[in-house]
Amino acid sequence: MSDVVNDAKMELAEPLVDGPDAGEHSHDDHHHAQPSGIMRWLLTTNHKEIGSLYLWFSFIMFLVGGAMAMVIRAELFQPGLQLVDPHFFNQMTTVHGLIMVFGAVMPAFTGLANWMIPLMIGAPDMALPRMNNWSFWILPFAFAMLLGSLFMEGGGPAFGWTFYAPLSTTYSGDSTALFVFSVHIMGISSIMGAINVIVTIVNLRAPGMTWMKLPLFVWTWLITAFLLIAVMPVLAGVVTMVLTDKYFGTSFFDAMGGGDPVMFQHIFWFFGHPEVYIMILPAFGIISAIVPAFSRKPLFGYASMVYATASIAGLSFIVWAHHMFTTGMPVAAELFFMYCTMLISVPTGVKVFNWVATMWRGAISFEAPMMFALAFIVLFTIGGLSGLMLAITPVDFQYHDTYFVVAHFHYVLVTGAVFSIMAAAYYWLPKWTGHMYSETLAKWHFWCSLVSVNVLFFPMHFLGLAGMPRRIPDYALQFADINQVVSIGGFAFGLSQLIFLALVIKCVRGGQEAPAKVWDGAEGLEWTVPSPAPLHTFDTPPVVR
Repeated sequence: MSDVVNDAKMELAEPLVDGPDAGEHSHDDHHHAQPSGIMRWLLTTNHKEIGSLYLWFSFIMFLVGGAMAMVIRAELFQPGLQLVDPHFFNQMTTVHGLIMVFGAVMPAFTGLANWMIPLMIGAPDMALPRMNNWSFWILPFAFAMLLGSLFMEGGGPAFGWTFYAPLSTTYSGDSTALFVFSVHIMGISSIMGAINVIVTIVNLRAPGMTWMKLPLFVWTWLITAFLLIAVMPVLAGVVTMVLTDKYFGTSFFDAMGGGDPVMFQHIFWFFGHPEVYIMILPAFGIISAIVPAFSRKPLFGYASMVYATASIAGLSFIVWAHHMFTTGMPVAAELFFMYCTMLISVPTGVKVFNWVATMWRGAISFEAPMMFALAFIVLFTIGGLSGLMLAITPVDFQYHDTYFVVAHFHYVLVTGAVFSIMAAAYYWLPKWTGHMYSETLAKWHFWCSLVSVNVLFFPMHFLGLAGMPRRIPDYALQFADINQVVSIGGFAFGLSQLIFLALVIKCVRGGQEAPAKVWDGAEGLEWTVPSPAPLHTFDTPPVVR
């Protein structure tokens, strides 16, 4: 760390350069020969290459987790047990959830942070490059361990991604140990990435880039990094307690030994609710970059967006028990968590209002990034409104553990987090590759995804309201028609992502050359460097006026 920070501080003493030339100097000439082939990627400490590794890894995990979702939807296409036995079905729901949360969404945002934060703040690289390399390369081992557990005798983890005790302590197989170790490694990776982001933003900003001039994507990631450092140790603690309950005779969650299974839920959700915001705050930053660029107007209410992000992060620590209204909490506690959960919708509403106000009377154009951003705003708001419904304690008794909850969090995490990642990929892909992608393919991808994702998740609200429980491989006949529609939507959404894969590969391999400033209305230091961004940028820090 000290080397990079000292280099940066020495460079700050040199004459400062304005404008596009700032990014063009390459210090390849005073670097020794780079390793090539597989060793280049194993040993790289460059933020752009590590960002690319994270993004490709997250997309592979997205396809793996999606394949598991296809198994789930194929089984639920008709009532009765069709394709897989119930135990394997439970393994699919568990590992699907774990892979999508820890393997797809979080590494994708970390990849975007690696690629874009140094470019956005005028830094030469991330502050801790070797730790950056390490934080990525432990991830494939963690997920190999998790996926490998599916091939053990007795199968993989089958207790839901929330691994509630006693399901994960008393009634699980020996794959639980592999699951615990893999979660520990994922957590270590996240904490290292978060420390790196904080040190980079605090120490390596370009001269003149004050706190209230930071791009909102940088702000949202800074706040997310503090959330990660706060809650990942809580997850580590609770999985360790599960491990010792199962293998070492402790009774943290075993009522017969004086423990309490409800304590598990308190500890897990104290991690789990901030985790939801870890997966959505960087999305807010992405949308706050894209909407002004394609509206050709500055973002409305920049300061209020920063304060709203910080408020959401702070409030996320005092709402965890809204996941637990049915556990027999005292009425006073139910009221407290109900009101706090409703309160968190205020700063979120501020963000939605500001995005709409930014578009108001703007010269809007509808390229792929903007289309995904608009879909995000509308569909994420639907997810937020169903979340408000779940916050009402007496009503939650009806909704709890039904498909209504499944619909709610998929609207937040698929049409929220995943759509924002796709918007970001389209927005910055020309900057990464130096080529413009096929706008026709991008529009196909958008419309296929938009229609199919709503066919997939919207009817789930009605299944839940009618009383269909989640995580069941079979169901009563009255749910058959809607489940069939949902499954068709699921297969269509999965196939739509292959268009995205084809588009990205085509763009990487060639196409129309992209200018340094790809989009007319885009602002920021990343648009002052050539496309594709050189391996080393900002040797001489740019000055922010």
